[in-house]
Amino acid sequence: MESPRFLSGKLLLAMPGIGDPRFEHAVIAMCVHDENGAVGIGIGHQRAGIGVRGLLEQLGIDPGETPDTPVLHGGPVEPGRGFVLHSDDWGGQDTIAVTGLGALTGTIDVLKAIAEGRGPSRYLIALGYAGWGEGQLDEEMTRPGWFAADGRQQILFETPTAERWEATFKAEGIDPRLLDSGAGAA
Repeated sequence: MESPRFLSGKLLLAMPGIGDPRFEHAVIAMCVHDENGAVGIGIGHQRAGIGVRGLLEQLGIDPGETPDTPVLHGGPVEPGRGFVLHSDDWGGQDTIAVTGLGALTGTIDVLKAIAEGRGPSRYLIALGYAGWGEGQLDEEMTRPGWFAADGRQQILFETPTAERWEATFKAEGIDPRLLDSGAGAA
């Protein structure tokens, strides 16, 4: 069995019945996971009432021809802070590589580049993130609740938001309809 450590580049899926409504059907793109903790960006739920164009306007950035794609709910930590998970054909200040998924940028320069048509070719914009302290995710992975799947760019950039959870399980050869949402009894 693969060690739960170092899940960077994986997609972390909340199992049915995880017990935390904030993570119901969550799909989290794991961007950093090391001895200091873990950071992931939720890619399975949209923020209500805001699209990319509206977000850019709120930040004082002329959206130009930017498509009005959804802004995602990246996670419960710092829900007002933005992150862009994007293809690796663009890099700016503080961009970090995310093996298998592309790159992550949390600074406004990427939003300006997107609005000006010189940003990454593919991107997802999220507010907030999921974070775990030192050893916390490692411990959580030893009990039921999370499933680590291979990171696939087609899930991130080509699959509609609402379909990512199911599509990721299917890509792993798992029929999500067969997953039990309740605890078993012996």
